[in-house]
Amino acid sequence: MIAFFFRKFDRMATGFVILLAAIAILVPVLNLAVPEGSPFHIPTYLVSLWGKYLAFALLAVALDLVWGYCGILSLGHGAFFALGGYAMGMYLMRQIGTRGVYADPVLPDFMVFLNWKELPFTWYFFDHFAYAVVMVVLVPSVLALVFGWFAFRSRVTGVYLSIITQALTYALLLAFFRNDMGFGGNNGLTDFKDILGLSVQAPTTRAALFALTAVFLALGFLVARAIVVSRFGQVLAAIRDAESRTRFLGYRVERYKLLVFVVSAAMAGIAGALYVPQVGIINPSEFAPSNSIEAVIWVAVGGRGTLVGAALGAVLVNFAKTWLTGMLPEFWLYGLGALFILVTLFLPKGIIGALTSRFGRPGDGGAQ
Repeated sequence: MIAFFFRKFDRMATGFVILLAAIAILVPVLNLAVPEGSPFHIPTYLVSLWGKYLAFALLAVALDLVWGYCGILSLGHGAFFALGGYAMGMYLMRQIGTRGVYADPVLPDFMVFLNWKELPFTWYFFDHFAYAVVMVVLVPSVLALVFGWFAFRSRVTGVYLSIITQALTYALLLAFFRNDMGFGGNNGLTDFKDILGLSVQAPTTRAALFALTAVFLALGFLVARAIVVSRFGQVLAAIRDAESRTRFLGYRVERYKLLVFVVSAAMAGIAGALYVPQVGIINPSEFAPSNSIEAVIWVAVGGRGTLVGAALGAVLVNFAKTWLTGMLPEFWLYGLGALFILVTLFLPKGIIGALTSRFGRPGDGGAQ
């Protein structure tokens, strides 16, 4: 199995992992060890910004795993991303303690403001980092398991599945907006102080979070890569290309789709957990269906069914978003729509798909 994996590990995949390893080391060094006056110095705000891009890239890889290789177009992956973010945000809120505005040692500030008398049971044990990490993975995975079990058993496919995944994230958006849910309402969770006893604002912590995000992006890519080059991945490709025929051959299609959907949701939850301490806030807007649709655009731009392309698309589109929202904020959404139309018309395989079609295809069973 291991020998097969490395035999299938083409130059593009190898280069991608090496690049991530390099930036995981180089960016923190240029931020912490190089003097601020040097042209090679990377400011801390850029470290956090690029760390956010890498978290989005992990989300894109998770989405590409189910869309590019199994044909499941999920318009609700933002929900799994946000749930992972909320789990990490709850841990960070419990670390504030008496340093909050109301100096309550147990209740977060928003609960004191809303006259909550005791901590809701959903917040129990979130003062422990290990428990929070388990919830980051478990909560999105369980939601994906329950949702997928009903959806795939009912043989909901195509646009109908996309619509109900979008309905799922919209329902969570409405639920988390409610103050009585105990998750901060429309303001969400913010004003974080520490993570593992280290200030989240310290340059060293920011650099460490960036490096950790790069490492988890590499690990997520390797997990997805191992899946798609295996026999399991070949069955996923068959389901994507001809689900009915695959079922007639005797494969339990629902089980394959459910497993890859749960793995993808767990990866999205981890991406959300890495995102939150770097941006300093998590609120219900992360559940917005538009965020999930935007993630689909990242994958389409970079190249569906390539994994590397999904990560590249996430970084490029979000870089463009940062630049356009600063220079021409009122035109950003028009630019995003135009980008999707142009890619659909002229680069239907995305950037990586177009390059590999021209200069040689990677042997990963990507989308055709």
